Amino acid sequence: MKALVIDDSRVMRRIVGTILKDVGFEVIEAGDGQEALMRLEQHPDVRLCCIDWNMPVMNGYEFIVAARSKPEYRDITLMMITTEGEQDQIVRALAAGAHEYVIKPFTADVIIDKLDYLGLLDQEVTV
Repeated sequence: MKALVIDDSRVMRRIVGTILKDVGFEVIEAGDGQEALMRLEQHPDVRLCCIDWNMPVMNGYEFIVAARSKPEYRDITLMMITTEGEQDQIVRALAAGAHEYVIKPFTADVIIDKLDYLGLLDQEVTV
């Protein structure tokens, strides 16, 4: 199963990517929302996107709106992983089509619990 990690921080892409690889995902990366849309075109079998809010070119919220406007991306699970913790931003992201919202800093257990809740894990995982 493929996951796309979208964050302008290379370090954060590696952290999230490692967690996802450890539970069986093949990971693709993008540094902003616009690059992420290009990656989705190249990899139509992506099942999960982990998205930061604050990025140049196209931010995470704009990416969610763009992805949800395209029928071919409507079944992709979208999880925000961001420092933005304001209630109105969480509500906006979920209303736009995000399935889950994780506030940084986080632990691997938090990400794994969200993936399990979303039904994206093939088996029980312990970290």
